[in-house]
Amino acid sequence: MNRNNQKGFTLILSLVLLLVMSLMGGSLIVISSSDHQSNNTSDEYQQTFYVAEHALIEAEKYVINQMIGPWKNAEGKDAYDNYVNKLQSLATNNNFARQTDASSPWPNGRGIPTNIINVSSTPCSNSFRNLLKDGDGNTSVAAHQTLWNFGQLIEPILTAESAPDKEIEHMKRYRWEFFVINVGRSTFKGAGTSLKKTSTNAQQQGNAYKLYGCGYLMPKGAALTDIDDPEILIPLETLVILSG
Repeated sequence: MNRNNQKGFTLILSLVLLLVMSLMGGSLIVISSSDHQSNNTSDEYQQTFYVAEHALIEAEKYVINQMIGPWKNAEGKDAYDNYVNKLQSLATNNNFARQTDASSPWPNGRGIPTNIINVSSTPCSNSFRNLLKDGDGNTSVAAHQTLWNFGQLIEPILTAESAPDKEIEHMKRYRWEFFVINVGRSTFKGAGTSLKKTSTNAQQQGNAYKLYGCGYLMPKGAALTDIDDPEILIPLETLVILSG
């Protein structure tokens, strides 16, 4: 009598186990997919942060180049015929040389960058709330450079490494931007110490610059020159003091 009552129990148990295993499998798939998406997002934030750091490096390079003397192409400069001949004789950087002629001061030649232009309104500049503004709501800066594409910058490297076209196109979604503000004179450095009682620390005055840089990750399909409505925007800022 008991045996007859237990008929079909195995089928029911099998169905219950199948349902439980299906739910567990589905949960694992959802968790795995969520972790994969989370890892991708984390990687994109990390890469955007690196691009923002690169923007600060480029900003510092810009200021240093202007103070030392910007690179000038030694070809096709009709207005500088005599000076070009001198540049060509000094050129050490793929037919480029420094524009150190004092008769062409910054921004056309060598000099100390000063705040002579108004910063443009971009997602990057609008993300900094600590910028000083004049009565018209403008912020004066020494330089503001936008529309830099990180993927295009490293494309020759990726191509040489036979990177997939999909990866190259993905990297072209990253952009960077920077602007520079001259904040005045500041102590450049202190010069050492000595055991002599008569020695003193010497300090030198330099020029202080606030560097603002941003890394962008644009949505898929965005134009190469587009910086509006970024998917990820990471703003960074730093202070550098250069001798001068």
